[in-house]
Amino acid sequence: MTVSPSRLLLARKLRGLTLADVSRIAELNPQTLSRYENGRQEPSSESLARLSDALSVKEEFFSLPEVDGIPLEAVSFRALSKTPAFRRDQALAGGEIAVEIAEWISSRYRTPSPDLLSVALPENSSLTPVEEAALRLRNYWELGSKPVANVLHLLESRGIRIFSLVQEVRDVDAFSFFRRGVPYILVDTGKTAERQRFDLAHELGHLVLHQGSERVHGRDAERQADRFAAAFLMPREDVLGQHMRNASVERILAGRRRWKVSAMALTHRLREIGLLTEWGYRSCCVELSKAGYRSSEPGSNLVAEASQVLDKVLSHLRSPGGGGVRRLIDDLCLSPAEFSRHIFGLVPTVIVGESMTGNAVGSRKNHSGRSLTLVTSDEVERSRVGGVTTSVCEKR
Repeated sequence: MTVSPSRLLLARKLRGLTLADVSRIAELNPQTLSRYENGRQEPSSESLARLSDALSVKEEFFSLPEVDGIPLEAVSFRALSKTPAFRRDQALAGGEIAVEIAEWISSRYRTPSPDLLSVALPENSSLTPVEEAALRLRNYWELGSKPVANVLHLLESRGIRIFSLVQEVRDVDAFSFFRRGVPYILVDTGKTAERQRFDLAHELGHLVLHQGSERVHGRDAERQADRFAAAFLMPREDVLGQHMRNASVERILAGRRRWKVSAMALTHRLREIGLLTEWGYRSCCVELSKAGYRSSEPGSNLVAEASQVLDKVLSHLRSPGGGGVRRLIDDLCLSPAEFSRHIFGLVPTVIVGESMTGNAVGSRKNHSGRSLTLVTSDEVERSRVGGVTTSVCEKR
């Protein structure tokens, strides 16, 4: 078996392990492991078996084609200096697996093409152009000024691939990047539905505002992405029309249901557009914090948004003639458990041992003015991949 050195490195980073960790677990010399990862020495069959056990990946995973890896500079982490290097590496490795899943899907199904604006802003830019960029995107997508019913469905319909952060790196919150011109967002699905929506809009801000080699990083980038998210989810025109001036906490708690955002996010937005004085803002924040709204959303019945694309693809794979979900898992040399980590919380799917169960194939509105429909090849066209005719996932 020919081994791809970058696959050894990817598997180690995916587990958040150092060379010393793997050396101890696999009982292999760290210098030897380094030579394996650098391509200066080919692992023996025995060493590969030990590495497979230590890293919880199939041996075949090591022989898949080399991977480029996601450059650190291509990603905006919320708190780069506070995130340990091994956690950043683990998050990026998870992103690499997400890319492979997405590209497998795109090679066999017709998925929405990327449809984004690029509005590059300089460092230390004022927040006014950020607000204008959010409005430009809403106009480009023909959203008007009304709230977005389902952010995740909207972003998927515009070609953004969305996956779950692996649970070990939840302190990263979320991150986004482009790979071969395709935008990706990895989001923490363990948060409240309101905060997950804001995270998606925040990363959308990075994708729109911070592309290319001159992209802004650090606190300025995060501040811009936060303002973008607030303006995108709570358009100024709509907020001004809801009689929120000098809003009480009770009014804020009622208003958060309109925009499906956290109470604290709405409070901050009201101050941004001048509907709350500084004193009123601080008073509301204190009261909300005491009631537990700084870290949660007491009393909310908002359900976390799910992926329509992943749900439809997995449902089709499980259907007669779909080939089974194991086809995807085996092609990428993943275990069912590893695959599950990257879609966790995004699809109503349960992986038990070697089998997967979930919903049947169907069409579901994505609340974005479009729908994603699984269309058979007889109805649209024949797409042949390796001589196999597949169905396509088409936006309509």
